[in-house]
Amino acid sequence: MKQNKPFIAGAVAALLTLGACGATWAGPAPGATLEGLLALARERNPEYAGMRQEAQAASERIEAAGNLPDPRLRVELMDITKMGEQSPSLSPSNVGSTRYTFMQDVPWFGKRDLKRDIATQEAQGANGRALGTWAELSSRIKSGYAQFYYLHQSERLTKEILDLMSRLEQVAQARYAGGLAAQQDVIRAQVEQSNMKNELIALENEQRMVQARLNTLLARPPNAPLLPAQQWRPLPSASQMDYGVLQGRLRERNPQLFAQDAQLRAAQTNRELAYKNRYPDFTLGIFPTQYGSTWKDWSLMLELNIPLQQSSRRSQEREAEAMLAAAESRKETTANQILGELVENLSGLDAARRTEIRTSTDLLPRAELSFKSALASYENGKVDFATLLDAQRQIRQAKQNQIKAQAEAQTRLAEIEKLIGEDL
Repeated sequence: MKQNKPFIAGAVAALLTLGACGATWAGPAPGATLEGLLALARERNPEYAGMRQEAQAASERIEAAGNLPDPRLRVELMDITKMGEQSPSLSPSNVGSTRYTFMQDVPWFGKRDLKRDIATQEAQGANGRALGTWAELSSRIKSGYAQFYYLHQSERLTKEILDLMSRLEQVAQARYAGGLAAQQDVIRAQVEQSNMKNELIALENEQRMVQARLNTLLARPPNAPLLPAQQWRPLPSASQMDYGVLQGRLRERNPQLFAQDAQLRAAQTNRELAYKNRYPDFTLGIFPTQYGSTWKDWSLMLELNIPLQQSSRRSQEREAEAMLAAAESRKETTANQILGELVENLSGLDAARRTEIRTSTDLLPRAELSFKSALASYENGKVDFATLLDAQRQIRQAKQNQIKAQAEAQTRLAEIEKLIGEDL
């Protein structure tokens, strides 16, 4: 029994460790609010973290781009045998003379500033790509949150209709028992309930899939728990959705345009640098010479490269011009595409908003009134059960259209916010 004590102690320690891990995992699950999901994604999403690190790395290259290259030192031991009078020596004081060469490469005036500017623009472009990654990520989370809430609302609606159909089945059974209705009415009510139960299974499956996608964006296990979404986000007012206002904000803050603009400025600066390469770079040097233990000779040196290969330089200049033209075209193409997407999503948001209002104020009240009339008429034997089912389906369809329009508006809002690069 004593031999089992270490094993028991180890098992207890392992169980305590697992219990502690379980307690940590059993903390409050996210999902109740969109803000909580976005905060968690900003902190944990690896793709966004990688883009931020790339932007940080690009910003660190700015200083290095404008610095001079490291100087060079060369040591030459001259006459290491002193005309054959001694054995070879590597000591500077025991050779005929020692020359030290200090050299520094210096680019033509203005080249260092241009290289620093190019690195700055590239860093801004990397930052724009990081912002674009976050805009895309947050949009996917907002859309996923809206879909998650839509599925929960659809599940709630289906359960309500299922409960209603159960009550209608009781009405049909009572009429059938009294010889006032056919058995077919009861069977129809039961078939309708079976169909709704199958729909609940499909909705549950869709919820699991949306939950897995959201957890993936949050860098959590796909099956990690998520709380049901609490409510829709409030939609901006119509004045905030004005195309002219949003167009200006888009041109100023859209991450893609920001990155494209940085690339355009980098291409412009690179073209200037290509023309600067027509001029030579320098190498400055100083040469002290040691004789024994004394320093007697000091020399200066100026070296420059001769830009004779003009054909290659002209080719580089044409390349820089072509790259600048390509950057301008890409920016214009991106701007046109994004503005088109803005118009499309504004139109979709407006249509969804109007559909939801029309359904809530017109279609749904009429469908409810029609159902109440059909139910009363069926109980009095004035209409058949098929008419009652049709009235019930109209109510359900109206409520589904209402929820669908609300979800569509939320998705369009997420796309618009992605395009302008900020929340509305």
